[in-house]
Order: sequence, then C-alpha cells, then structure tokens
Amino acid sequence: MATETVKQGERRDVAPWKPLTDVMPMERAIDRMFEDMWGSPWRSLLDFRLPRSRRLLGDLESAGPAIEVGEDNNDVVVKAELPGMKKEDIEISITERLLTIKGEKKREAERKGEGYHYSERSYGAFERCLEIPRDVQADKVHAAFKDGVLEIRLPKTEEAKRKEVKVKVE
Repeated sequence: MATETVKQGERRDVAPWKPLTDVMPMERAIDRMFEDMWGSPWRSLLDFRLPRSRRLLGDLESAGPAIEVGEDNNDVVVKAELPGMKKEDIEISITERLLTIKGEKKREAERKGEGYHYSERSYGAFERCLEIPRDVQADKVHAAFKDGVLEIRLPKTEEAKRKEVKVKVE
C-alpha cells in the first residue's frame, strides 16, 4: 500500500466517494429485465403489455398506444391513439368488465432507382386490457376509427348512470 505525502499548505481536491455508482447501471438493467417479464410495479395488473422485444414497431409509443378513459352521462368513452394503423388490423373485445384492444401493424417500403434498391419491412403487435369503471351494455358498444384515433363508446347500464340528487341547504 503506497502512502502519499502532502506538504503543508498544498491544496488537494477530494471527490466525494459514491460507493453505489458502479452498481446503479446493473440495477437499471435488472429492473428492465423484471419489467419485461412482469411489467412495472406501478402498472395495473389488468394493464398487460408485451415485453420490449415484441412491442409494436414504428409510430406507436414503445409501451403500446396511448389510451384515455373518460365518461359522460350516458357512456364510458375510451380513446386510443393508433397512428398509421388500419381499422382492419384492430380487434376489440369485452369480457365482463374487461376491455381488450389488440392490433397488428405491418409496414413495407421499397424504392428502386438507378444504382440503388431500398427495402424495409417492420411488424409489430400490441394488446391492452383495461378495466371498465362502470357496468356497461356490452351488446350496444360502438367503435369508430378516424385519423389514427380509435374511439369506443360503451353505453352505461341504467343502474350505472349517475343520478343527480338535490340537497337542501338549511
């Protein structure tokens, strides 16, 4: 073990010791591995997502489509952003209070010119499952797909509709 002599009055810079700096990249890698297998701990158990290696390629965000769930007086409304997809490639199903949206995206591009040939193919699939917050009439669900946005309207049952009650202030 070598010792270093410091002369009196000599300035010496000292860097703080951070023992976990070398461990943090490994911790992030392990977190990603577990996230790929079981999803993030803060995700709903009903919000299934495919591992990174099978996520949809291209325009959809890496975790699948962005989804918005809201409701008005009569319907639960679900909107999903599916840019670049065709309505034929989207499948929607309802089982009890679970709404499932599946999709497959296939893209091919080929260009030929003088002295070059460009070809690219991509494929990806996603599946999102969401718990429906109210009881709905599954046989009367309506879905529309326009400009890359899927809108699903799920009519509430009469019991699930909010009833307004006036309260007298004394």
